[in-house]
Amino acid sequence: MRLIFAGTPPFAAAALDALADAGHDIALVLTQPDRPAGRGLKRAPSAVKQAAAARGLAVYQPESLKSAEAQQRLAGVGADVMVVAAYGLMLPQAVLDLPRQGCLNIHASLLPRWRGAAPIQRAILAGDAETGITIMQMDAGLDTGPMLLKAAIAIAPDDTTRSLTDKLAGLGAATIVTALSRLDTLSGEPQDAAQATYAAKITKDEARLDWTRPADVLARAVRAFDPMPGAYTTLDGAPLKIWQADVVDGAAGSPGEILVADAAGIVVACGQDALRIRAVQPAGGRRMDAGAFLAGHPLAPGARLGA
Repeated sequence: MRLIFAGTPPFAAAALDALADAGHDIALVLTQPDRPAGRGLKRAPSAVKQAAAARGLAVYQPESLKSAEAQQRLAGVGADVMVVAAYGLMLPQAVLDLPRQGCLNIHASLLPRWRGAAPIQRAILAGDAETGITIMQMDAGLDTGPMLLKAAIAIAPDDTTRSLTDKLAGLGAATIVTALSRLDTLSGEPQDAAQATYAAKITKDEARLDWTRPADVLARAVRAFDPMPGAYTTLDGAPLKIWQADVVDGAAGSPGEILVADAAGIVVACGQDALRIRAVQPAGGRRMDAGAFLAGHPLAPGARLGA
């Protein structure tokens, strides 16, 4: 099948590799323009661009797909299908209409739950027991098109956005290959809008831990915000990122109060129960376990975080 592929991060690169390995003719790869990355903020190619280059595939990096030039470039491909995975640019109706069999999106949730930009983070934050991949026929709405194929996966108690994204990347790659092999027999199932939830983009302010909330909510936030933007609090007015934490049932104190600080972790009182912090990263420092942090920054019970 002759394809246009559109995607940007490693999640999408896994699908590109799988489609190429399955023998599809990937005539053109769309990805975001190179962006500043790393400490030096040098422009770097996306994971999809790197994967395409490794296979000698043609790459196109427009700032927008609204221009006549971009649309003419895509029309000239004569694609049967366009596959989209975490691309990051809106597809206007003129682009949706170009491929003979339309545009398919690899969405990282079980639609209609978690439409939008951050479905993996939102599923962890909400305490969902499972998530998955939906292959969706794209329309002009935000993740509103008919569903062609779904594959579910359990969310493990220790899954972070990093680990769950890796699992879903593999699942999405396998599911889009299956969907394309069965495309002539699949029929789109309309989404029930009444069951839809919205996965809004994650903000840095949202990643600041509110110690008045229950400990299990904060533990999910720590996992959901790993790797970006990183859950954080403050200690003596300076930011302190928290990378690993678990719930201490029944522990009580004033929210933000340190109850215990030893090699096993920093136990902090929450609105309900307490959170044992096991890995942190001080401003300008590296990630380390709580014991190593305490060796250089001793804390006593009664001190406070987030003040």
